[in-house]
Amino acid sequence: MRIREFKQPFQYKKIAINQLRSQQEKDKTDRARNTAGTIKRIWSYLAREKVMLLLVILMVLVSSAMSLAGPFMVGRAIDDFIVTKDPSGIGMLLVWLLIIYVLHSLSVFLQNYWMVGIAQNTVYSLREELFQQFHRLPIAFFDKRQHGELMSRITNDIDNINNTLNQSVIQIFTSILTLIGTVVIMLALSPLLTLITMMIVPVMFLAIRWITKRTGPLYKLQQQHLGELNGYVEETVSGQHVIKTFSQEKRVIREFQERNENLQHSGFWAQTFAGFIPKVMNMLNFLSFGLVGLAGGILAVQGVITVGVIVIFTEYARQFTRPLNELSNQFNILLSAVAGAERVFNIIDEEQEETDETTARNIDSTDGHLAFDKVSFAYEDTPILKEINFTASPGQTVAFVGHTGAGKTTIINLISRFYNYDSGSITLDGIDLKNIKRSSLRKRMAFVLQDAFLFHATIKENIRYGRLDATDDAIIKAAKDANAHDFIERLPNGYETILDQDGSGISQGQKQLITIARAILADPAILVLDEATSNIDTVTELKIQDALKWLMQDRTSFVIAHRLNTIQEADKIIMLEHGKIIEQGSHTALIRKKGHYFNLYKGQLKDNA
Repeated sequence: MRIREFKQPFQYKKIAINQLRSQQEKDKTDRARNTAGTIKRIWSYLAREKVMLLLVILMVLVSSAMSLAGPFMVGRAIDDFIVTKDPSGIGMLLVWLLIIYVLHSLSVFLQNYWMVGIAQNTVYSLREELFQQFHRLPIAFFDKRQHGELMSRITNDIDNINNTLNQSVIQIFTSILTLIGTVVIMLALSPLLTLITMMIVPVMFLAIRWITKRTGPLYKLQQQHLGELNGYVEETVSGQHVIKTFSQEKRVIREFQERNENLQHSGFWAQTFAGFIPKVMNMLNFLSFGLVGLAGGILAVQGVITVGVIVIFTEYARQFTRPLNELSNQFNILLSAVAGAERVFNIIDEEQEETDETTARNIDSTDGHLAFDKVSFAYEDTPILKEINFTASPGQTVAFVGHTGAGKTTIINLISRFYNYDSGSITLDGIDLKNIKRSSLRKRMAFVLQDAFLFHATIKENIRYGRLDATDDAIIKAAKDANAHDFIERLPNGYETILDQDGSGISQGQKQLITIARAILADPAILVLDEATSNIDTVTELKIQDALKWLMQDRTSFVIAHRLNTIQEADKIIMLEHGKIIEQGSHTALIRKKGHYFNLYKGQLKDNA
């Protein structure tokens, strides 16, 4: 190991302590409330397994009783058989000791076995609830967060809870019961020696308090840094083509190193502070053991207590400090789990997508007549759309053009109710969108987006996603209508070819044809096309345009386009600028007007010349 690597952990202190202070200031007012509330909430999940928990508690009682009975029986054996040199009855005592230790081992096995089941059921429920919550959250939630960081909640944080439940819950119960039982028996045998043994408790309490005050925020910081690291890794793995295209490998590695060091800093100091606890406890344990031995010896010489009582006390002194040691260790693990659980519950408690109005209803069909009337929308207090007015008649194709940020995608998001407009109204067949249930509205819509998203499944299943009850014949017909059947048949496994999420193994154009087939199968009344032919070769583009023409027949279609030559046949072209409509009309009418659209169109012709 190089000198620099050896010294490096000691350089973390300043950074980690500054982060710790910042975290403590941030959590100063609500940390205790959150911790107590989170533990109570975890318990609410555990309480669903009442019968299993009762069995575990019963086995904990048995194992604790057996662990206390063993040393007591050994002490009695010393006084009754060894000191008196009377071997009669020692055989029966050995039988009882065997029974005690067998019962202890069996109860420990059963409590661990049943607790594993409880822990698995608990994290199953948590994981399922979190995943369901992901699908109840609005699109805006995902727009503001790294996907990898969200993945960390459902993997690392829940695994952390699982490990803690498996390791800590039983240990905490056992330690508390052992501690209570030990104190009761010690007081019965010798109050004076009990007092001497308990002299270390205030010192132990102060030491643990000083340490855990620091480990709690550090564990929380560690989980936060772990989530950030996972988010960055997910982002860079997904963006490898862009990273390599722009030769940004060194910058990405440097930024990863910064996040990795943050995790290393918080993890190093969290584990360092947590590691102090067993060392302090061992030192105090030895001190207690020495004090008991010294005082016990003096009392035995004076005839106040017997040698057997000294043996029992020395063992119980060890058993007295051991539960405290285990409780302090488990408390650190518990704090780490609470930090992860808080992150999970933060997502579960996120405001869900606005519920449908009580007056909202299902629609069995729609003509596709859509109207915007003075619609305005702001995203986080930033105005995006201002007083938008237009209509789309059934079967019409409406195209949106304009520079990036003009508001084209926002209009689509409002139509699909991914966002709710702030003022004005949007009506479908005369019904305000807010009075139509989201699920019912979206069943009448289909999307073909610029980035064709495919699931890790067969081509057949990816197309069937448009209508889950579709037959194989219907899937093949949709693929033929989308001009995708021929290339699918040429694949080694045809429609049974399994695709990765990014669709590796087929071209971008082929992926787009599959998404068009998916949309055809859905048979929507309203179609949304977002740059569906961008970044496609000329031959494939012709196939896609041919498939889109078939798909758009007799459907109200909304097209977002940057290449104006793809929308010349649209019934209505709406040009947006800074969230306002500045021109609308057919291609011919707008060219004749020689306004903004004309200049944009001429500019593209010049660029393509």
